[in-house]
Amino acid sequence: MSPIRAAARPLLASMFVTGGVDALRHPGPKVEAVRGAGLGSPETIVRASAGVDIVAGLALARGRMPRLSALLLAGSLAPSTYVAHPFWSEKDKDARKQQQVHFFKNLGLLGGLLMTVADTGGRESLPHAAGRVSHKAGKASAKAAKKATKKASKHT
Repeated sequence: MSPIRAAARPLLASMFVTGGVDALRHPGPKVEAVRGAGLGSPETIVRASAGVDIVAGLALARGRMPRLSALLLAGSLAPSTYVAHPFWSEKDKDARKQQQVHFFKNLGLLGGLLMTVADTGGRESLPHAAGRVSHKAGKASAKAAKKATKKASKHT
């Protein structure tokens, strides 16, 4: 693993692990935000989201299944950002600005997670490998067809 990946993954994961632990210790504000969004079973949603954040965050920090971990965190972050930081509904100018900052900070984290999901760690991606193999097979097929045509024309 490159030194940049080794440093970046724990840095990106730190926000999720600490946020997940905080949500388990002090679920009240998050439960109220979920309840305010009109979702059922807010306590269960908060606990489940915190669990995903902690487990996937620790896996990402340790480099264990980093692409899957980042995908799980992204899947958890998107709805929680919408629920927890609805700056568009704030009436107070200062509160609106604060919520907007948190909303866009989370969008930045989401961008980092999506980059991690796409990061193959220097290995060839599956679509690229499939394209390479397909191109090679096409060349071999064309060569074999040309050879068969040449052989058939000799026998006629």
